Amino acid sequence: MSFDNLRIERDGAVAILTIDRRQVLNALDRATLDELRRALLELRHDEAARCLVLTGAGEKAFVAGADIHELEQLTPTEAEAYALAGQHVFEVAEHLGKPIVAAVNGFALGGGCELAMACTLRVASETARFGQPEVKLGMIPGFAGTQRLPRLVGKGRALDLLLTGRMIDAQEALAFGLVNRVVPAAELMTASRALASTLAAMPPAAMRSIIEAVHRGLEVALPEAEFIEAALFGLCFATADMREGTRAFLEKRAPLFTGK
Repeated sequence: MSFDNLRIERDGAVAILTIDRRQVLNALDRATLDELRRALLELRHDEAARCLVLTGAGEKAFVAGADIHELEQLTPTEAEAYALAGQHVFEVAEHLGKPIVAAVNGFALGGGCELAMACTLRVASETARFGQPEVKLGMIPGFAGTQRLPRLVGKGRALDLLLTGRMIDAQEALAFGLVNRVVPAAELMTASRALASTLAAMPPAAMRSIIEAVHRGLEVALPEAEFIEAALFGLCFATADMREGTRAFLEKRAPLFTGK
């Protein structure tokens, strides 16, 4: 795959995606969103890539937001189409079937915060800053920020951030539940790669089922969510990895999962 604004590296079973528009703090324009969509769809079907790390180039920003130069030119109809396109890309990320670790360096604002929230887990550097400042521009988040943020941090905290447009630092984001871990800036990629490597060693079918159970279960009543969990639990028993995991436990050895 060849991209203008995206780099892909391999580290064993981990694929590292770096958004590289550092001259504009990795802001998301339509071309970059399309490249991200194509990369994710390609990696979805790549059995060698069991986990992804997503980050931004440079030290200043993960993704500073959408490209304002593009936004100010949009008509209302075009803006709606732009939001739907961005939502689709982030849904691809959220429902990839493989875990994505967001390695958040610097600013994760607007579309950047929304992109991080679409990832499975978030590791932030101590210098990371999060926010949904769209209200200060006379608009609202368009890439599902009004939906994923309250699901992660609760309604009250979400409305605080959405209505004031204020930024929060990594420690406050950790206290809110917006990120999973905070590490020194110099250790961000090492910690993110280590977490991704741990996930990549897990059985893919079980991880895929866990992610699906959590996402689908949050959208329905508890009895239906429990039915979804039971169905996915049963499907795990059709995998060789489940047999290997239980056998290894009984034999008191480390399992070797093959992804089958």
